[in-house]
Amino acid sequence: MITNLLQEKIKRKTILVVDDTPDNLTFISGLLKDDYRVKVANNGQKAITIARSNDPPDLILLDIMMPGMDGYDVCRMLKADPQSPDIPIIFLTAKAEIEDERKGLELGAVDYITKPVSPPILMARVKTQLTLKESYDNLRELLQFREDMVNMIVHDLRNPISNILLVTEMLLTYPGLAPEKIHKNLNMISRGGQTLRFLVDDLLLKAKSESNKLVLDYKNTDICKLCESAIAELKEIAARKTVQLIAKTPAPIYRDINLDPILFRRAIDNLLSNAIKFSPQDSTITLFVDYIGQQGVRIRVADLGPGVSENLRQSIFEKYEIGTLMKGVSQTGLGLAFCKIVVEAHSGKISVTDNRPQGSIFTIEIDN
Repeated sequence: MITNLLQEKIKRKTILVVDDTPDNLTFISGLLKDDYRVKVANNGQKAITIARSNDPPDLILLDIMMPGMDGYDVCRMLKADPQSPDIPIIFLTAKAEIEDERKGLELGAVDYITKPVSPPILMARVKTQLTLKESYDNLRELLQFREDMVNMIVHDLRNPISNILLVTEMLLTYPGLAPEKIHKNLNMISRGGQTLRFLVDDLLLKAKSESNKLVLDYKNTDICKLCESAIAELKEIAARKTVQLIAKTPAPIYRDINLDPILFRRAIDNLLSNAIKFSPQDSTITLFVDYIGQQGVRIRVADLGPGVSENLRQSIFEKYEIGTLMKGVSQTGLGLAFCKIVVEAHSGKISVTDNRPQGSIFTIEIDN
């Protein structure tokens, strides 16, 4: 019997009724008690304490006109608190003016019921909001499960990809291990493996950023050498499209920039790779490096491709959005999102503008 009662208690949703008038608390609690667990608070501070407890309510019926801390203040505090932003709040008030309703909804309330309360209306709206919250919670759990599964699968891909690259590199490095005629195929496998590894790393970095677990390994870095190295490694790929890569740096001026060189180099690689993919044959891509301020740097990658329309200049830095730019070009939609994460982690900014008369200029600015 005790077990059954406990299970029934667990299944029932909890509603917190907040009102400074005892008769209102008694009346509303009486309406709800047969279907829900009911908690009561006769002031705003007590309501906040209950909402922040280990057994928070599933919904709050909140009076507005209370002495001291009114309902608006309570709502504002609960929505700002990481422990309670998702608890739905229905305001109860004798005020019926449109302006008061607008203010309550702007603060985050989900509904608004005027006094004297109509029992059928109250019960219907409570049921509706609890149903919506349960659906929202189920969807959030499903999305989190999917995200966890994707991250686990992506993480597990790193070892087999590393093994493929290791064996391929060994076959290419030591003559005699593989016939010369299959070296072309081995190079294709190597390039494909590198692409997969970068994709896996991009996904893992995105996951770390979204869970606030991204940690930068800062080092004083010669930014000019870093950019010139990226140009040198991508020249062969660009040459296959008869695209020329040029670096314009402020040499012989020398200055170290404090940043994470591995992640920052990947961001530069991504910008250059995108420029190569979108550039027409026999065109030029120019990478400019300029120092700004005492410790800052501005890096620009200018191409002669189709450009980026103004309405896409924000969305292309979001995950999977670059695919909208050009059909027929292989894209994962993570490269520019990766760049944005890395740049913003360095407290910098990334943007895109026109390269007149044709093309795009992607700009990274970091001012330490």
